[in-house]
Amino acid sequence: MAIPQEYIAELSRRTDIVELVRSYVQLKRAGRMERGLCPFHNEKTPSFYVYPDTASFYCFGCGTGGDAITFMKLIQNLDYVEAVKALAARAGMPMPDEDDAGAKLRGRVLAANRESARFFAAQLNSEDGRSARAYLRGRALSDGIIRRFGLGFAPDQNGALRSHLKSLGFAEPELVTAGLCKMNDRGSVYDAFRGRIIFPIIDLRGNVIAFGGRVMEGGWGAKYLNSSDTPVFKKSRGLFALNIARKSTSRRLILAEGYMDVISLHQAGFDTAVATLGTALTNEQAKLISDYADEVVICYDTDEAGQRATARAIDVFKNTPVKVRVLQLAGAKDPDEFIKTYGAQRFGQLLEGSGNTIEYALAQERRKHDLATPDGRAAYIRAALEVLADQAMPAEQDIYAGRVAEETDVAKAALLTQLDGVRKRLYRRREKEREKRALEQGAAAGINVPYTAGGDKALGVAFAEQQLMAAILRNPADTLPMAEAAVQPQQLISPEMAEAYTLLLQMGAAGEYIDLATAGAALPQKTTALLSRALALNHDTGFSREDVQMYIDRITEGHAAGANVAEMDAEEYKAWMAEKRRRKLGAAPEADP
Repeated sequence: MAIPQEYIAELSRRTDIVELVRSYVQLKRAGRMERGLCPFHNEKTPSFYVYPDTASFYCFGCGTGGDAITFMKLIQNLDYVEAVKALAARAGMPMPDEDDAGAKLRGRVLAANRESARFFAAQLNSEDGRSARAYLRGRALSDGIIRRFGLGFAPDQNGALRSHLKSLGFAEPELVTAGLCKMNDRGSVYDAFRGRIIFPIIDLRGNVIAFGGRVMEGGWGAKYLNSSDTPVFKKSRGLFALNIARKSTSRRLILAEGYMDVISLHQAGFDTAVATLGTALTNEQAKLISDYADEVVICYDTDEAGQRATARAIDVFKNTPVKVRVLQLAGAKDPDEFIKTYGAQRFGQLLEGSGNTIEYALAQERRKHDLATPDGRAAYIRAALEVLADQAMPAEQDIYAGRVAEETDVAKAALLTQLDGVRKRLYRRREKEREKRALEQGAAAGINVPYTAGGDKALGVAFAEQQLMAAILRNPADTLPMAEAAVQPQQLISPEMAEAYTLLLQMGAAGEYIDLATAGAALPQKTTALLSRALALNHDTGFSREDVQMYIDRITEGHAAGANVAEMDAEEYKAWMAEKRRRKLGAAPEADP
């Protein structure tokens, strides 16, 4: 769908990017900017900024950036047109009435998924599904829970689903796009799921968006097989059974590891259980959980892999306001086995008594060390103090230091003194990491130039190119004519900046409104992110005509006023440019300290 530039410009004007981002991210004022933890990668120190004056955002940690439309695309896993529609709905703007090929394709994929779910359910209740029904009964699942989750069966014969869907008018390319079929090296199309119990994955609007398949005893292949990403499904951004769990009045979700655990929990009356979709917990999934819960109880398997996954999940949840507790199963490998062995009431008691992440981490360290020996107690104390310094608030540190003192028969006062040293050491380590990130966020960071352009020696030119693009976006009326008179797109050594400059020239010639949103509509995400970065680095810069002329000189000549600036790297060029600016303004150079 081709959306007119004037529509994008108006949508950009009507959208408050701070208000938009704040609906997904906790932001704090930082001067004229807003700052928070990035929703697109895991971080402990905020490096995500929103700039109201340029209606843009940028993360100095992962390099993600763009305008409001880009943010909506990434945060909601939408394509460009869907993101525009979502923002238009927020702004109360009707969409232009044009054909949307992307929407039609998504509609076809959803229709194919819906028919596939019906096919799998029918197969479960057919003669061919006898072994699958026996398997589910052996797992103690009732007919009611099977219907509630829409479970099905994929027959162990190639082409069964493909033939059925083709009879309904679906073409093979559509089935491959939907992930229902795959194509081998010879170009033959075959069913993606065969001989498996099928778990439909349903979104919050009730659409079947994907499937998970579990092999039965004696079957072949991986234990679980999940749909690949499609136009309607991204496995890193959804949760199994959230469509059911969100209907509960409880604001506590139970995060289990697999589909069968979730279904077993629901059957036992714990209707807020959800699971990830074949991946470790992602930031997007943690954010989704925080939308529907104030508290989450992690209930993963007790094996080593499950405990590693628990530790990763705890770390991911640090970026959310959700209160996290960890349920530690005893006498069973997973929730399904525990409920079958001890019953739902016992599980409920365990659930209510589950500890917080500090208690979980201390318990994990306790298991590693023999507290009956001096060396074991000393090692446990060191590990426990690291946990308290990293995770606990001051009041919690006092409480848990007392518990550690009782466990190890060491004076609490001595532990608190030692804890103070650990806390200071951790602070110094984090400060060094913060300094390192600050250096990496300097002018030369993130600038890439082709090897043939001169490598590091060309960084200064590439930096000038990004500065010129930022100046144009900030003040196109004055800056674009200056650049157009002196610089041709082919003179730019950065392919991304050359592409952006070409577009800006075209938009200027057509008299179109120029800002990051309108330009980003026609540029790849990588280029939009680079432009966002340039704007972020210059959020407090007022570009003068002299500044713009210096960028132009740097690009076109590679030298100025006899200085061999063609050999300068980006940092040297930045210092040279600052000195030249002082001289133009008649200021004396700063004295050496």
